[in-house]
Amino acid sequence: MSQSDTEFQPLRDKFYNATVIERIDCHENLARFRVRPDNGVPHFDAGQYVTLGLGNWEKRLDGTQVETVPEKKLTKLVRRAYSISCPLLDQDGRIAPVDSLDYLEFYITLVRAASSADQPPPALTPRLFELKAGDRVEIGKRIVGKYTIGDIDPDHTVLMLGTGTGEAPHNAMTASLLAKGHRGRIVNACCVRYLGDLGYHARHFAVMNQFSNYRYLPCTTREPFNINTSLPGYVGKQYLQDLFTSGKLAVAADDPLSPDNTHVFLCGNPDMIGYVPPGSEPPPTPGMLPLLESAGFLPVDHDHESGAGRIRFEKYW
Repeated sequence: MSQSDTEFQPLRDKFYNATVIERIDCHENLARFRVRPDNGVPHFDAGQYVTLGLGNWEKRLDGTQVETVPEKKLTKLVRRAYSISCPLLDQDGRIAPVDSLDYLEFYITLVRAASSADQPPPALTPRLFELKAGDRVEIGKRIVGKYTIGDIDPDHTVLMLGTGTGEAPHNAMTASLLAKGHRGRIVNACCVRYLGDLGYHARHFAVMNQFSNYRYLPCTTREPFNINTSLPGYVGKQYLQDLFTSGKLAVAADDPLSPDNTHVFLCGNPDMIGYVPPGSEPPPTPGMLPLLESAGFLPVDHDHESGAGRIRFEKYW
């Protein structure tokens, strides 16, 4: 154990209350972390979130932006909220809702540097990506959030649209709906740059093989077939907004996606969601919210209004 490890061990003992039991790397900037709280997993609803925390004294991953921590903050923790994902299937290939697990799964992208010079260096993920199985971490005391399934008729359609790691709560929702015997169509569409950015890709297709009412629709924007018009399989950039307005999403889902019987969930990039605060100018390229409203859907202000045709959303960053 190094001198710094010895020096800060009392702080780890004081603050850390969970153990990383497994880390699954999708690629160098994307991983799934399975974390077991010391006092067991409390009851929570699929779609909710909790904070992860590490001390400012912990080592940062090589190749990430250098950070200078003031002396007075060195003994403090840096925390960030993450939606809780799930593995979809257990080790025996059976559907695995979150309430069947003795750990929490997180789907996390490594942020190597700030997006601009006037922003501070990313504080948490460069430290998280130093962790391995057996390492300790802090989990928040409460799992919270109103982005949950709510009351849905078991014969209705559920449409979940996400970008990147924004599919995390949708994975948890998917497993919970299927475990409860949902009969209507469940459509989980996720847009990423490259196929390699889909950390649950194979698992989703395994779920589809078991449940005829489930559709997983992976969408990409930077693969050769998205940008090279000379390729026989050229499809263009597969943005969720374009797929919805063109009708291609409904065709791929094998469902009309009508507000008469469809509940919509949005999570991920704010540009995809398209929420415009009151008094603000709408962006030149609309997100899903105005497009869905034009199609007859109505947004819900996290109060779980009953009935189909409602839109719930979670701005993931």
